[in-house]
Amino acid sequence: MSSQDIPEENLPVAQADGSELEKHGDNPFADPGLPPHEHRIQDIDERAAKRSERTVAFLFTLSMLSTIGFIASFVAFPVDKSVYIWPIGHTSALNLALGLTLGLALFCIGAGAVHWARTLMSDEEIADERHAIEAPPEVKAKVLADFKQGAKESAMGRRKLIRNTMFGAVALVPLSGVVLLRDLGPLPEDKLRHTMWAKGKLLVNMNTNEPLRPSDVAVGSLTFAKPEGLEEHDHDFQKEIAKAALMIVRIEPDDIKDKQELEWSHEGIVAYSKICTHVGCPISLYEQQTHHVLCPCHQSTFDLTDGARVIFGPAGHALPQLRIGVNEEGYLEALGDFAEPVGPAFWERG
Repeated sequence: MSSQDIPEENLPVAQADGSELEKHGDNPFADPGLPPHEHRIQDIDERAAKRSERTVAFLFTLSMLSTIGFIASFVAFPVDKSVYIWPIGHTSALNLALGLTLGLALFCIGAGAVHWARTLMSDEEIADERHAIEAPPEVKAKVLADFKQGAKESAMGRRKLIRNTMFGAVALVPLSGVVLLRDLGPLPEDKLRHTMWAKGKLLVNMNTNEPLRPSDVAVGSLTFAKPEGLEEHDHDFQKEIAKAALMIVRIEPDDIKDKQELEWSHEGIVAYSKICTHVGCPISLYEQQTHHVLCPCHQSTFDLTDGARVIFGPAGHALPQLRIGVNEEGYLEALGDFAEPVGPAFWERG
């Protein structure tokens, strides 16, 4: 008999492994059936189930203890204490304790959940036919019934020891993140409102590291200065210079439009913060003819003849001016700190 004489519904179908599966009626991919379900020891022996329950509860409890250990380590270990561990060498005792305790806390939650699922939750395999994406009412009802059945088979209600210890472990783990906030350090209080500038602080040229005299500042030039006593090798140099960086420009007094700016200057020498009031970029571009300074990041432009007000760009307010004068030795000095905080306008949001 040729293949042409065989009814189409009985023709063999080629399989991926080279074998052939005989068609059954209109469904060539009919499932031949799942193998018979094999019960686990926990399914037929309640004592074995209790042992698994205690194992899962132990893992969740160990997770809770590890989280408490994490918090205790954060308080107990000093930041600068180190320990020697082969083959790593010297390492921070605090980091080691935090890593071990947090890792154990997370591992025990995962291991407990896996052991719970593999030994106590239902593992019976059920075959279901594919259906349309849009679920009809009867399918919704079936899904709800399956969910209730799954919740029942998970033994959440019956095995209260597992449920309560799991809730405890999951509830305690986030406390680790809360404790880590301590590393952010103390609140800044009013430190962002002040810089190193104070009455009597000399203006030091950032290029030559020498105090500035009025004769050192020529008309049309742009000079950058820092406070006296701030050196590049200082531990807090970057933090302090980010607030105290100064730009000095000499303008003809008759060209200065702002009355306060003129009063706070010396012979037309004005000193303004170098930190842009938009996002804190350092200002470095100066137009001699217009006395405008430009921030290279977002093109905010400030008019130094008119109180450094914003004439273009996204900056929110004018650059703070430093009041300056000359001491008995003829050097330029600050007559106080900036009148308002430098940089972005965080202080205007109150």
